[in-house]
Amino acid sequence: MKRGRPVPVTRNSSERALVSVDREAPDAAVVPHQSRPQERTAARLWHVTLSVAGPLTPLTELRRSLEQLANDHPFLLTSRYAPDHAEIRYWEEARDVHDAAALALRLWGEHRSTAGLPPWETVGLEVIDRATYHQRLAAGHAPAPAVPIGVHPF
Repeated sequence: MKRGRPVPVTRNSSERALVSVDREAPDAAVVPHQSRPQERTAARLWHVTLSVAGPLTPLTELRRSLEQLANDHPFLLTSRYAPDHAEIRYWEEARDVHDAAALALRLWGEHRSTAGLPPWETVGLEVIDRATYHQRLAAGHAPAPAVPIGVHPF
């Protein structure tokens, strides 16, 4: 399908609607964007554990940075830290494991300047779906749920 020109604004609408040209229709009819079937799969929840490490960083500075990251990223469950490494656990909403992993791998770098995070690199990543997380938890093979939630030393 190709996108056509937006539908002109009418007296009853304050927004311009996106339209598409339906190649499969015999008359190449213009179809409003909202009426096309949705091709996207629903987002799912993924449990992410991101491990980062690097040069020694003062603990008070590191704790402040991780607390700011928790404010910037509302789904953060817990952060554990030491002077040279940290582990962040949180839930990510994404279409599939590839998207969740891509988002997780960008998290530290994207928040480095805004949260004042140290220049550490990602050294580990685990992304599992919700069902697998709960299955591991029930079998005793997963870390306990993040209790207490927040930023804590190892």
